[in-house]
Amino acid sequence: MNIKGDFILSQINEGYLVGGSVRDFLTGKSFTDRDIAIKGAKAFAEKLTKQFNGTLVTLDEENQIFRVVLEDKINYLDISEICGETIEEDLIRRDFTINAIAYNLKAGEFIDVTGGLDDLKKGILKHIKDSNFKDDPLRILRAFRFLSVTGFEPSDELMKSIDKYKHLVLNPSQERINYEIMKLFGGKFCAETLIRMDKIEILEQIFPFVKELKQVPPNSHHHLDLFYHSVETVRQIEILYANSEKQVKEHLEKVDFGGFPRINHLKLAGFMHDIGKFSTWTIEPDTGRHRFIKHDDAGSKMCVKYLKDLKFSKKQIEYISSMIKNHIYPSSVISSPDLSEKVMMRYLRKMENDVIDNIILAESDRFSARGKDITDEILNQNIGGLNKLLKFYLDKKDSMKPLPKLLDGVEIMELLSIKASPKLGRIINALKEEQLSGNINTKEEAVKFVKLNYS
Repeated sequence: MNIKGDFILSQINEGYLVGGSVRDFLTGKSFTDRDIAIKGAKAFAEKLTKQFNGTLVTLDEENQIFRVVLEDKINYLDISEICGETIEEDLIRRDFTINAIAYNLKAGEFIDVTGGLDDLKKGILKHIKDSNFKDDPLRILRAFRFLSVTGFEPSDELMKSIDKYKHLVLNPSQERINYEIMKLFGGKFCAETLIRMDKIEILEQIFPFVKELKQVPPNSHHHLDLFYHSVETVRQIEILYANSEKQVKEHLEKVDFGGFPRINHLKLAGFMHDIGKFSTWTIEPDTGRHRFIKHDDAGSKMCVKYLKDLKFSKKQIEYISSMIKNHIYPSSVISSPDLSEKVMMRYLRKMENDVIDNIILAESDRFSARGKDITDEILNQNIGGLNKLLKFYLDKKDSMKPLPKLLDGVEIMELLSIKASPKLGRIINALKEEQLSGNINTKEEAVKFVKLNYS
């Protein structure tokens, strides 16, 4: 097994390939980033910049970490100064044994002073020393991120150490915590990892709403309590994504906002989709039925504060909030007594580029709720309808055009001789709803609608 088989690395004869690059190579994963540790990092980075005709970026002047972006703008080299006198000292300072393997680019040999090669083969996540978590508590979340991504088993010693230092988990900046959360939700084993985090009492520190989720018990529609239903929804999203057709998978793998793929955001939305249920929870005295009226609206508003606290961007928050608000919407569409193309097209126009995400969430929610009142017939009918709606979208999406703005706010104010006000907002929304329904298609029809209903 020779890392020098990599075309870019075959042209480098100094330093040590370290960290995730080595781990990815040994597990057969492709990579575009290559981390190299060396004495004299700045001079070496400048040399490689000239050699590859790349662009040099200083990432951390104090710790001497530099990035060489190659000509294709996809591949890059991160060059860092060796910490300590030797590469062995550098490796001992790292977080986990599987990340403490180096490859000598000159000698063509692996350097493994912590047993990382063996742990990688066995699928075990081990930390190097307890003080790692005290020195940088973010490594607690990094441990769970690696469990989510790799599916490895944590060692008993690792879990004991995390338990010892878990009170420090919120000490790092919210931006660093945010990054680890998004990486974690991108893992194939996210659902199992969330349960593991909960058992060691870390999940509620990151997501305070978990405490409320746990208070809502199973009911006639849900065979699981609300916490486990939320985790199961994440698991079902993972399953549907893994088994989805090419164009669905490609859509969910797009990085359209927040620096992470849609699927990462969708799984987080799945975990949060029912956070509005506790505050809207009632039990009918005569039937004992659990009701959560408008929990979708409540949850879409509640999530904003949680996500802002964790430093999510405006676009990320808008996406997750929309998923929560509309997670029942697709099922309502297919339950329409008159399910026509017009009804389905209205749904497509309203959800725009989030149709696939929204339907996957609705399907995952249904698969995660199998209470005694949800028969196989109900399940199959619901999933069949959602799949029909998804196929309708995939067939139509390439020919769909964005709805034109027939009247803007200024034109409406002039038309009705009114000023900017809540009324104007209501008129604009009503006009859009009529467009979505296909009732208004021209500017003349829009003018007539506004005059007739608001003059």
